[in-house]
Amino acid sequence: MQLLHVFPTFGIGGVQVRIATLMNRLGAGYRHAVLALDGCYDARDRIETGVDYQQCGSVRRSSLIASVLEAQQVLRGLRPNLLLTYNWGAIEWALANTLAPVCPHIHLESGFGVEEADGQLRRRAVMRRLALARTRRLVVPSQTLADIATHVWKLGDRKIVVIPNGVDTTRFTGEPGVANPMFRADPSEVVIGTVAPLRPEKNLARLLRLVSRVGRDRPVRLVIAGDGPERAALAAEAAALGLGGWIRFLGHVDAVETILPGFDIFVLMSDTEQMPNSVLQAMAAARPVVATDVGDVKRILSTENRPFVIPKDNEDQLAEALARLTGDADLRRRLGQRNREHVRRHYTLERMVCAYQAVFDELLPEATRSNHGRARGTG
Repeated sequence: MQLLHVFPTFGIGGVQVRIATLMNRLGAGYRHAVLALDGCYDARDRIETGVDYQQCGSVRRSSLIASVLEAQQVLRGLRPNLLLTYNWGAIEWALANTLAPVCPHIHLESGFGVEEADGQLRRRAVMRRLALARTRRLVVPSQTLADIATHVWKLGDRKIVVIPNGVDTTRFTGEPGVANPMFRADPSEVVIGTVAPLRPEKNLARLLRLVSRVGRDRPVRLVIAGDGPERAALAAEAAALGLGGWIRFLGHVDAVETILPGFDIFVLMSDTEQMPNSVLQAMAAARPVVATDVGDVKRILSTENRPFVIPKDNEDQLAEALARLTGDADLRRRLGQRNREHVRRHYTLERMVCAYQAVFDELLPEATRSNHGRARGTG
């Protein structure tokens, strides 16, 4: 059964890595064709040998009408059993299949960029409502996003499926709340760390300000894993705040399980998220978390850690939460242990894979009948 995955990009990112992992786990019953609209296939390296995978090149992006017509032409040529489109950047393909259906369609929406951090753009909400009108299922990772799809995009809640992200908890180790010394320059330092692409919506400048405040009273070190367009601006901001000796930029890290044990505290300062994998990974590594209250972040953390999830505009409370954890090793250990137990109970990779497979398999019998009917009609 062929699944056609249409991504705005198949570069390295949370969504792309999650779907590559899903391909690895689904097994031999599926063939995966991937179309990256920008021609970037860097996440291909995450797909294991033996997975039935093919790349479909790139597609010229132009006007909406031209993009929809080209999408329809490609879909008629490929005739997949199931179409999967990802996020706003592939919405023209959802619209193409809505206007002239070729196969059952699932749209997967994982979150928003900085332009929709504080609310939905009306024109995009209207377009999503139109493009997803005949979509069989809308898969989202968070209840927050499900509520937006129901009340803002006006999609029927019967087609919305919430599948929380999951992590392979067996990859993550570490003593709860206690960091190994890989990043410390001095044994008294508390290591504050994050894993994030350096983009505006991650608001790492907020993290720099908080660490500057907390570091006045106790020795701390900040570690940032990730790369992106804001690298130079963040380095300049860190220097202006006097953080030069306290901060370390690691760049992109493939195996985050190798660095999380070096953090005493994991921090997420985003303006917009839904269900960030980085938080689940930190939980699996038994790290306590300080985060902005965005998406489902508060929902996914253990009950004991939830008081450390603070509204994003309240930097005083965020600084207080971070200061409290930097000053209390026993609390860090207790929260780390609770987070590890919580993620193993509710957010495993196996649970996520089973949920996706159930959605795919629900529609594939229909796809088989549809393709069989077309074959008979043309024979």
